[in-house]
Amino acid sequence: MEFSRRNFLGVAAASGVLAAQQRRGLKIFMLCDMDGSSGIFTREQAWYWENGVREQIAAEARDLFTADINSASAAALAAGVTELIVCDTHHGGGNLVQEKLLKDSRISYLYRSVGLEGGKRRWMPGLDQTVHGLMLPGHHAKAGTPNAFLPHAWSHEWLDFTINGQSVGEIGIESCFAGHWDIPLIFVQGDEAACYEARTQFPGVVTAAVKRGGANPEVCTGLDPVSGQRETARRIPEAIEDLKAGKMRPYKPSLPMTITLRMRTMDGAAKAAQRPGVIRLDDHTPWRRAWAGRRTL
Repeated sequence: MEFSRRNFLGVAAASGVLAAQQRRGLKIFMLCDMDGSSGIFTREQAWYWENGVREQIAAEARDLFTADINSASAAALAAGVTELIVCDTHHGGGNLVQEKLLKDSRISYLYRSVGLEGGKRRWMPGLDQTVHGLMLPGHHAKAGTPNAFLPHAWSHEWLDFTINGQSVGEIGIESCFAGHWDIPLIFVQGDEAACYEARTQFPGVVTAAVKRGGANPEVCTGLDPVSGQRETARRIPEAIEDLKAGKMRPYKPSLPMTITLRMRTMDGAAKAAQRPGVIRLDDHTPWRRAWAGRRTL
């Protein structure tokens, strides 16, 4: 998908951006999903909370996810990031093995994707104007994408989600939310379909494809975990350097922003969600309230 240049705010000259970052440091928000992580090749691993999943598979999957995020975090810090917020968003959070996480004073961990900020619950607390870039490791393609591993958008009841008429998945939704604070998407890791989606929607974004989907969306093939981590760590410095050089642009759809949501079931909430809604991005409340039926936040 292509976004018109008028949908993006202009940014300062590259030298000015770099100078400002050097004064303030470089702060990155890393929103971590699990479906696109290295070494996660089956639905049983990715959705380990489902009935019938073997206990050892669940433990293995969480360890793989934690190791993948540790590798990405280390690569970001080595590339010059001075403050890193790592937020677990998979199934709402609670997947990272806390005692095995990389310990570094520059890293702050959010173990759930919704938390308190200023006494109010909000999505991605800490994502604000002090953040310079958004990274999305472990992500997946949007619902309905062929040859993708576990393509969906939050819920399998969601058939399609559009912003101003443009179909997007979680990558687009999260990038749009970050765009309110002029935060650009700089990096995506996942399967080939997710990476292609990201590059098509956001030209210039750096991606790391660590797996490949096929005809069966519940299984995939790909690099072994160590090789996947190496590929991810190889691409992250490129994303950081492009950000420093002022090459990245935030995704800012024209306002008022109209969203539509198509769902499989047609209960009252779904019918309400199908109607276009106008979203005010100056409100920190999670957008899902609007998607559940409220027309405005």
